[in-house]
Amino acid sequence: MTDIVNVAVIGLGYWGPNLVRNFESLENARVVYACDLIDKNLAKIKRNYPNIILTKNYKEILKNKEIDLVCIATPPNTHYKIAKDCLESGKNVLIEKPMTTSVEEGLKLIDIANDYDLKIFVDHTFVFSPPVMKIKEIINYLGKPLYFDSERINLGLLQKDVNVIWDLAPHDFSILSYLFDLKPISLIAIGSKLKHPYLEDLAHIMIKYENNFIAHIHVSWLSPIKVRKIIIGGEKKMILYDDTNFFEKIKLYDKGVDIDLSKEDVFFPTYRSGDIYVPKIENKEPLKIEAEHIVDCLLHNKKPLVDGYAGLNVVKLLEACDKSLKEGKEVELS
Repeated sequence: MTDIVNVAVIGLGYWGPNLVRNFESLENARVVYACDLIDKNLAKIKRNYPNIILTKNYKEILKNKEIDLVCIATPPNTHYKIAKDCLESGKNVLIEKPMTTSVEEGLKLIDIANDYDLKIFVDHTFVFSPPVMKIKEIINYLGKPLYFDSERINLGLLQKDVNVIWDLAPHDFSILSYLFDLKPISLIAIGSKLKHPYLEDLAHIMIKYENNFIAHIHVSWLSPIKVRKIIIGGEKKMILYDDTNFFEKIKLYDKGVDIDLSKEDVFFPTYRSGDIYVPKIENKEPLKIEAEHIVDCLLHNKKPLVDGYAGLNVVKLLEACDKSLKEGKEVELS
């Protein structure tokens, strides 16, 4: 590989143009191809990036031996086929979340990548979000982690091919995996088809982890307001992450409750209420940070922060959610 990463982007609907913009902005990357089936999507790229080669057939990209990375921003049910073709043509891939629609497909892609000595990147963008990265820096101040409580709701666009869990919960699953080195033990998902005729549009997920850590995730397309809020509780301190708050996205609270079990009556706990710390957050687009990281990994053969195994772990949780919804009970995680 030269000192320039040659990139192709497949899928130019909502997310694909953002991938084009960010990779094209890097000094050591160049977007060579943009692919989509819809003429108006291709036309938008042509207006802004006249030097990019446009195509409706992604297999044209596979014939070009100079392409180092193919970004796949197509519907989830197409990820496996396109990624498989790219890997077998010697291309590294960046796959939009979720990586695949089944664990079986994810495992096959990882095997192919290993066989061809190629890299799989999965677009878990929140892992590269400056607020989440800051939480990772200060997470030890919390002491032993106790819980993760997320609310990700909006009056959202009803999806045709995935339910609200597959659409929104991958963000929280990837954040959990990035922040905590804890093994999930079981989960239960409860959802409703309130407006969507076929798929769940509102859901609650509870995940039990080792060390008595618990996570709750609420996702919905049917909220009158947009909420992107996470509370993380620890034995010593607590964190509030409000992604809709432009000025104070993260607050570290010196708050908690202590119970002395040696006393005869334990129902008089001691409440702590100390200072609130608001750390400075870098104002940088997460996708730009992610693109820089991917290019660096390719140019210097580094291990991706979010690789195929990270993508697979999220798909495992999504599959377990589907099973729990179907069977109406808690599901054990292997």
